[in-house]
Amino acid sequence: MTEPQTHTLDVPGAVLHYDVRTNESSADPVLMLIGSPMGAAGFGTLAGHFTDRTVVTYDPRGVERSKRTDGAAETTPAEHADDLHRLISALGAGPVDIFASSGGAVNALVLVSRHPEMVRTLVAHEPPAAQVLPDREEVLAACAGIGQTYQQSGFGPAMTKFIALVGYPGPLPAGFADQPAPDPAGFGLPAHDDGSRNDPLVGQNIVTCTHYQHDFDALQAAPTRLVIATGTESEGQMAYRAAVAMAERLGTTPMAFPGDHAGFLGGEYGMTGKPDEFGAVLREVLTQRS
Repeated sequence: MTEPQTHTLDVPGAVLHYDVRTNESSADPVLMLIGSPMGAAGFGTLAGHFTDRTVVTYDPRGVERSKRTDGAAETTPAEHADDLHRLISALGAGPVDIFASSGGAVNALVLVSRHPEMVRTLVAHEPPAAQVLPDREEVLAACAGIGQTYQQSGFGPAMTKFIALVGYPGPLPAGFADQPAPDPAGFGLPAHDDGSRNDPLVGQNIVTCTHYQHDFDALQAAPTRLVIATGTESEGQMAYRAAVAMAERLGTTPMAFPGDHAGFLGGEYGMTGKPDEFGAVLREVLTQRS
């Protein structure tokens, strides 16, 4: 595998930046490692576990290097899926294998439902697909509340509400969304509002990602091998529960991956999971084809 080479791709409303780590001797499909709002920088360690094949990472629109050109305040999973479709087409690499985490898993599932011929295997790691949860009304209200708090008070208060939501150990109680935001200082977050409103997590994607209604008929009809993944250390949390519910709707059993929601990280963004164990399980899953 070579050092990553950065490229750009003009798409409607944005300029995407993506990195290609080429292995010309590999006969395996290109492996895409994607997140949202996590960008390419979050997958350096995981990419290092797949030097025997070509690996592609990218910054989703509105994230890090991939600037929006349309001035839009929100990004939808459908837009992200279209970006992925255009990127795979530009690579001339389909069908690809995809490991997708968090919001990236939501976007990749939309890609499969719309362009199943593009993806051979999708490992969807803890998609926060709130619509499938039995407590969806409470979760959707909490996500909408995070977005509203961001618009009213800025990043710090919104992010504290996000942390409280994603770390809550079980179904949300009634009225969870109406609870006051914890003190940002207690999380090392700024209480001062700097006036910006372009954060990709609590601004652009928090509502559209969690509120998306997935097309389960299209997903079940797709030739793509779908693997829904959970973290061994995130049981009970919203994204874990959503992954379990997604797998149930698809008639499959979720695959347990080491660590928590960030189990693949090896120090990126200041977080370290269990990347060696995670990479080994991902390799095993991608090797299986039945």
